[in-house]
Amino acid sequence: MQRPGPFSTLYGRVLAPLPGRAGGAASGGGGNNWGLSGSHVQLPGRTQSETRGDKGGSSAGGPAPSTMSKAEEAKKLASHTAVENHVKNNQVLGIGSGSTIVHAVQRIAERVKQENLDLICIPTSFQIDLAIDGADEVDAELNLIKGGGGCLTQEKIVAGYASRFIVIADFRKDSKNLGDRWHKGIPIEVIPMAYVPVSRAVTQKFGGEVELRMAVNKAGPVVTDNGNFILDWKFDRVHKWGEVNTAIKMTPGVVDTGLFINMAERVYFGMQDGSVNVREKPF
Repeated sequence: MQRPGPFSTLYGRVLAPLPGRAGGAASGGGGNNWGLSGSHVQLPGRTQSETRGDKGGSSAGGPAPSTMSKAEEAKKLASHTAVENHVKNNQVLGIGSGSTIVHAVQRIAERVKQENLDLICIPTSFQIDLAIDGADEVDAELNLIKGGGGCLTQEKIVAGYASRFIVIADFRKDSKNLGDRWHKGIPIEVIPMAYVPVSRAVTQKFGGEVELRMAVNKAGPVVTDNGNFILDWKFDRVHKWGEVNTAIKMTPGVVDTGLFINMAERVYFGMQDGSVNVREKPF
């Protein structure tokens, strides 16, 4: 089978159009000697004032940094730093969804063009070197809530089959405990006929409230790409999330949850001051 071209997809949508690349040897992953765990880093070749958007100018196809919100600029900083640190030549990349991943895809596309990197970017696979995705909330142990956009099952497949799972987020997603900042609940994807008994089972066992997620621009509930419904469990206390995740997944009718437990290796938080805070999984 012919190998897909650089920055292509094996399944699903093409994530970013890219002009034909010039010939020549790839330059590799562009190594660095940044500090990592618990550190703050700056993007290479940029001053702190530039990363904050204090200087004018804009990147191709995007808004000028000065027009970005602090949160959006933070997402961009975290995304670019993660891509610089982890994306290397001849990798198979699992790409997530959501607003944060857009910045990562844009930077990957730039590096493919600039460095002639040969990459395969796919939404799901059984052999993924590196998965990069965002999160709705991250706690002190790097447990995640994901699925605010409704793609939790696909995102967990990508992350679960990747050799390494890297998370990019802005400062608003950094919490000591899940639920400190994210108040929309933990998404649970369910078979449509099971949403009522699953709702009852979760509240009876763990408390809180469960709501069927309703669509905004059409009548009826949100329907996932898999043809299922999403329940949002608004929990009322901190739990042992590994045990809760397992118990909910064992409930008949549940497809998966938005709890990503012991999956993220490292998280890059874009900060308000233009730096990036890097946190690794505690041991």
